[in-house]
Amino acid sequence: MQPIDVTRREKLGLLIKEAGSQAALSETIGKAPAQISQWLNASLNSKTGKPRVMSNAIAREIEAKAGKPEGWMDAPAESSELSTPGGSNVEFRLPKGSRLIPHISYVQAGVWTEISNSFQHSDAHDWLLSSDAHSGETFVLTVRGNSMEPDFREGDLIIIDPSVQPRPGSFVVAKNGREEATFKKYRHRAVDVLGNDIFELVPLNDDYPTMRSDEQSIEIIGTMVEHRRAYR
Repeated sequence: MQPIDVTRREKLGLLIKEAGSQAALSETIGKAPAQISQWLNASLNSKTGKPRVMSNAIAREIEAKAGKPEGWMDAPAESSELSTPGGSNVEFRLPKGSRLIPHISYVQAGVWTEISNSFQHSDAHDWLLSSDAHSGETFVLTVRGNSMEPDFREGDLIIIDPSVQPRPGSFVVAKNGREEATFKKYRHRAVDVLGNDIFELVPLNDDYPTMRSDEQSIEIIGTMVEHRRAYR
């Protein structure tokens, strides 16, 4: 008999298929998509280093909200439920076309080039489900302060892909000689005699200063590919 946590992950996958998407299931059972992702992948708790396992109370709550009989989450799925249209059985992992992306701090983002290759699962603050079209170096930051208002508010999530080159008007995370990264709008200005781009990092809030690459050392870490608004 397989472990109960494996069974519950399989059943959670079936509920996602029934709902049509992870977002739809999130609405049905009242749990955040990030929490559902943690159960699906048995992601590690950053404090304890142990996998996050769905509790009995949560399993019963999900059954009730999804309209399933009590104990349904703990009963191994039938092979027909887990099979693909072609008939081969597969273990549910993540919805097709998705990946988990680490939610990191601004200090970690500032040294992302150095640490990304050795980054451990438990090093992340959390993990966010997103598209697998993004590169493996993609990460998530929480917007801090009001320098990018009104378009970006404190608490919003921004998904940054270092493999994407910024274009005029892109939003980027950059390092300007400090340990921490900063989030600003990218504005191309010129090309110097050596062929290097001269650009500005522009806050959307006029109360904050603009930075220029020909006046101080600025390193672009990555370009924003998704923005998720935090509603309060």
